[in-house]
Amino acid sequence: MVAKTPHEAWQAMLDGNRRFVSGELAHPRQDIDRREALAQKQTPFAALFGCADSRLSAEIIFDVGLGDFFVVRNAGQVIGETILGSLEYAVEVLGVPIILVLGHDECGAIRATIDDVEGKMNANGAFIHKLVDQIRPTVLAANAQGMHEIDDVTELHVQDTINEMLTSSKLIADAVKAGKLAVVGANYKLTLGEIHPIVTIGPI
Repeated sequence: MVAKTPHEAWQAMLDGNRRFVSGELAHPRQDIDRREALAQKQTPFAALFGCADSRLSAEIIFDVGLGDFFVVRNAGQVIGETILGSLEYAVEVLGVPIILVLGHDECGAIRATIDDVEGKMNANGAFIHKLVDQIRPTVLAANAQGMHEIDDVTELHVQDTINEMLTSSKLIADAVKAGKLAVVGANYKLTLGEIHPIVTIGPI
């Protein structure tokens, strides 16, 4: 896939998602020749930071192939040092023109945080609680604005994640300012399979 500008990359992602939604999948660049051609070098056209949810398989929902996406995932798409390092690598070393931060409806990490704020979270894992601690400020801010539905909280979390990424990483922020990189925040609808943009920053 050749997509050198943020606009071209975003259009390619939208086109792939439309194919996925319609069921008219192209399954591009997934054959043995593509695999062998990539063995020595990768040239993805987009970076995707998304939730680790098993229903959010990036290459499938955007109908792309091997080497097209640089994918970074964890539960609830929570920013951390290793996440930022990975995304900086995608921008500086691999030269991707777009980062998509992708949340989804009925996110388990968001639900766990809402439950925790309401005093009814059941999970005991210490690191689950550390993850929830990082999402809690968004849930509290959403509640303060009168937002209590999980999908509304998720959309705010996507925006907060992007703000934290741009505030924390000068490299990524500078690439956006220079017009080399766009950052898009979106929500994925599990039943429909559709990508719904929430915020776009940079030259889309």
